[in-house]
This record gives sequence, structure tokens and C-alpha cells, in this order.
Amino acid sequence: MTTQREIRISTRGRGTYDLTADVQAAVRDAGIDVGMCNVFVRHTSASLMLCENADPAVMRDLETFMARIAPDGDPANTHTAEGPDDMPAHIRSIITHADLNLPVRAGRCDLGTWQGIYLWEHRRAPHRRKVTVTVTG
Repeated sequence: MTTQREIRISTRGRGTYDLTADVQAAVRDAGIDVGMCNVFVRHTSASLMLCENADPAVMRDLETFMARIAPDGDPANTHTAEGPDDMPAHIRSIITHADLNLPVRAGRCDLGTWQGIYLWEHRRAPHRRKVTVTVTG
């Protein structure tokens, strides 16, 4: 059996947004005990991550790291039509993940104690993002 759900997220701009409860609800509603859950973000300037969910310093450190390797306004970027954060957002999404594959056990994503599922918005302005969750089992 395969089910699919779309999750919509209104971001406030650059940062991380916890999707764990929404994804777990999609898995629970699928009614399977064992299987796989695929989570896919349908955008080129946002990404997904499985990350530490206890200490907010982790998210700040990730942003600091990304600012060093894909800074806004880098003069080397020629794709600037949508602003100085557009090309860096594309770079950030390419080097992270557009999808996650998670095992399902006992009707839930089999996450570790300190793991959470996050949308990572790479643009500075607010956006409406769509995430597709496909559960197979």
C-alpha cells in the first residue's frame, strides 16, 4: 500500500522549520506497521534535513557554516535576478538534501532520540513551501 500527502509550510524567511509531527502524522494516517517514508521538498531554494532536535545552537551553527561556504551577495555569482540570496539558496539546497528516506517501524518513522525532520529555508524572505510525503508499506 502507498499513500501520499502534501504538507504546506509558510516560512518567515531563512531558518529551520520542524516537520517531525507533520511527517509522523502522515505515517500514522497511512496505517502501515513497517515500510518506508519518503519526504521530498518541491523547491530549489529550500532543503530537508534530519538533524539534532534538542539544542537550538545546532541550527545557529549550521547557518554560520552555510554563510561561510555560500554567502549572500558573492560577486562570483552571476544568477542574481531574484536578489543576492537567490544563488546562495540554490547552492545550499544542492549541497544538502531535497529528499529524505526514513524507515517506518511500529507505525512511526524510526527516528533516534535526538533526531528531528526539518525544512531548511535558504531564502531571506518568507515563502510558501510544499513538501510531499509518500509512505509505502
